[in-house]
Amino acid sequence: MSNEISVESIKELRSKTGAGMMDCKKALQASEGKVDLAIEALRKKGLASAHKKSSRVTTEGLIASYIHAGSRVGVLVELNCETDFVARSDDFHDLAHDISMQLAASQSVEYVSMSDIPERIILQETNIEKEKDDIAKKPEEIKKQIIIGRIEKRLKELCLMDQVFIKDQSISVEELIKKKIVLMGENIKIRRFQRFILGEGLQRKSDNFTQEVSKMIYNN
Repeated sequence: MSNEISVESIKELRSKTGAGMMDCKKALQASEGKVDLAIEALRKKGLASAHKKSSRVTTEGLIASYIHAGSRVGVLVELNCETDFVARSDDFHDLAHDISMQLAASQSVEYVSMSDIPERIILQETNIEKEKDDIAKKPEEIKKQIIIGRIEKRLKELCLMDQVFIKDQSISVEELIKKKIVLMGENIKIRRFQRFILGEGLQRKSDNFTQEVSKMIYNN
């Protein structure tokens, strides 16, 4: 059966649940276009109610740190919530720790979300794709579509929210945050982060820290 879902169906599901457009599309595709099943799926994932809290102001939270074994990779991350009560909870601290570990293992990530990427970076990546030899002789319309697809993929590689969660490969970091919003009853936002790699910028032997960190996390 085709997975083509109409824009009208997506809008209908969004109006009923408040979930994002892409989440609605995925839910409808998985349920073969059945709105009731899609609503149920979104509620199970916590995406419907999480969206309603996404505009709330988050002025509390904490700054968490993670130092990888061997003290060669370190991460600082600011995670925000609405109240000091939630900020002091074990669940919130565990989430901050998981996000810190995710950042240590995902070294291609430079931004929290797509909206944080500067226009100059998008333009730079677009120009790089336009000059690639493998699309030089393709018709302009096809070339345009290939470039759009490649840019979207590249930008997702740069964004934390679009990464597969290292402790549960069935969800993204964005879905993880939405689940925690539902669980804790407050809006939660990853505000900023900083990654430190020993000797970064200096000439040294090549080490694959991403594989090292990921291996340690997956074996826990």
